Amino acid sequence: MYQVDLTESYFPAQKDEAVRDTTVGDLLRTTAAEHPDAPALIEVKPDGETGRRWSFADLATDADMLARALSTRFAPGERICVWAPNVPEWVLLEYACALAGLTLVTANPAYQGKELRYVLDQSGAAGLFLTRSFRGNPMWDIAQEAAAGLTGLREIVDIEDASAVHARGNRPEDLPQVAAGDPAQIQYTSGTTGFPKGAVLSHRGVTNNARFYAQRLQAQPGEPWANVMPLFHTAGCAMAVLGALQTPAPLYLLTMFDPTALLRIIESERIALTGGVPTMMVALLEVLEQQSFDLSTLRSCMSGGSMVPPQLVRAIRDKMGCGVQTVYGQTECSPLVTQHHRGETLEDCCNTVGQPMPLTEVSIRDPAGGAVRPLGEVGEICVRGYLTMIEYNDNPDATAATIDSDGWLHTGDLGRMDARGYVTVTGRVKEMIIRGGENLFPAEIENVLLEHADVAEIAVVGLPDVKWGEIVAAFVRPAEGAAVDPAVLRAHCRAHLAPMKTPAVWCQTDSFPLTGSGKIRKFALRDQFLAGEINALPDP
Repeated sequence: MYQVDLTESYFPAQKDEAVRDTTVGDLLRTTAAEHPDAPALIEVKPDGETGRRWSFADLATDADMLARALSTRFAPGERICVWAPNVPEWVLLEYACALAGLTLVTANPAYQGKELRYVLDQSGAAGLFLTRSFRGNPMWDIAQEAAAGLTGLREIVDIEDASAVHARGNRPEDLPQVAAGDPAQIQYTSGTTGFPKGAVLSHRGVTNNARFYAQRLQAQPGEPWANVMPLFHTAGCAMAVLGALQTPAPLYLLTMFDPTALLRIIESERIALTGGVPTMMVALLEVLEQQSFDLSTLRSCMSGGSMVPPQLVRAIRDKMGCGVQTVYGQTECSPLVTQHHRGETLEDCCNTVGQPMPLTEVSIRDPAGGAVRPLGEVGEICVRGYLTMIEYNDNPDATAATIDSDGWLHTGDLGRMDARGYVTVTGRVKEMIIRGGENLFPAEIENVLLEHADVAEIAVVGLPDVKWGEIVAAFVRPAEGAAVDPAVLRAHCRAHLAPMKTPAVWCQTDSFPLTGSGKIRKFALRDQFLAGEINALPDP
């Protein structure tokens, strides 16, 4: 824990670590040379059984072979889009592109044609590597249609067809010198509030951020990790893949998230570290209500990606018997901004997202004027340091609107900071509800409602209102065997919150629309309600 005593909501960069000029490819080579026989990557199939395995030497050999094949078909700096679930070939392509000086563009395997075409076109991808289908999505057929007319796209390749992936072209197979400041990836934002933008991330950003993440976990060499976060998200391909690489540790890669399969792997493979977004954690806990597993080797579970309610933190600790570390990050920040240290108090884990990462400046600023806010007051979370993105791909206006002239990246998230530098996230600037001139923060209301036994998951949004400007609406997924009773939940809110924060509209839902990284798409809930697709519960 950093020992600071701040006087305003500004946390200076802590210099207990150093930013290294590392690249993804060089790190793989170094780890393979130092730990050639150590287990590196283990495939976990959808049924929860383990499959293929690679040592670090195996990974380096296979990645180098693929990089040389790619270098005969693509020039350094070109973009390669990967559109596949969590298969080992995804990781091999990530390493191979890094070695060949290519920029990896990630795409959600749930995309449909319009979404895929947007990413291919906006990124200027020269190649598309994909699986033929996933969870009923006919990806190969979609790709043929989405790629029609994209003259810059030269190849569409089945990532699991070894002969096609390793085909040779007419270019020399020499691998280039790759610099730490070169683009490593283009990650498209989740799009919870609009059309996604392509955040261009550097090798320096993703490699150092993943190393700091692993260090704050106190991850030990050889200690098994299990990853269920999608590889198309920075939590999967950066934090997990590159964090395990630099520990070094074996990474168990689950093809897709299935709570029972993950619990079985934790038990059978004696996993020490895992994590996921809150919706995944809720699903794990629901399975544990019905079945028992030996989770004695699991010492830490990480969660983030959206607000992690205090009740969920307590439930993970109590029912899974492990420590809990919440994290806060953003794709544009490679991705981690803050993280808990090991062994912190339950109160801090429940009510904050930890302290800033090494060499990372964080400030809480007035969204209107930009002034640093006093301690404890809510403002926009801003970040500056090695971790911030290079730019939004081919979008200078959006880049300028996000990174100011002093280099501060404006996250669009609201939060507050205490004198120790601990940050609490209170919501999104665009999600903030303004009711009769009062600023209301959805996360505060959600956390209170999640304390009620009838509530499994919840999303609080603002709805337009003639009198108040906006009113508060709560979309609730009830706990198993429960139902949403507005009178009961209203009384619960009134016992803990000011009257204006109590939802005026209550809706019951069986599921939520999610982004590819598991965040609730609140704007979609709002749109569905306004379109009459979701109805308010009668108010007795």
